[in-house]
Amino acid sequence: MLIAAGGALGSILRYWVGSTIAGRMGIRFPYGTLVVNLTACVIIGFTLTYLGRRADLSPAWRFLIPIGFIGAYSTFSTYEWETLSTMRSGAFALAAGYAVGSLVLGLAATWCGTLLGEVL
Repeated sequence: MLIAAGGALGSILRYWVGSTIAGRMGIRFPYGTLVVNLTACVIIGFTLTYLGRRADLSPAWRFLIPIGFIGAYSTFSTYEWETLSTMRSGAFALAAGYAVGSLVLGLAATWCGTLLGEVL
């Protein structure tokens, strides 16, 4: 239930932030998505660090905020968190491979999905 509640809040906020910024700045460049992704990175970095150091807080907060809320708000922050965590463990080549692979393969997968959508 906590994941669902966080997800509902995250998706509503994503829509509101994205549409508000697009309404003010236009849609020629995806400013709304950029702001959503960057704020999600700040939120996930803060919450996972803070919750990781606060043993007195209920583990349920890890479901509500990082998984539910941020998961619906933006998955880009999870990608960045995993890349940073891999780098901090000293596995720089693995982190670089994940970052570049996610970008290149993600673009390729998006292109393939677009082609499939055009064919069907």
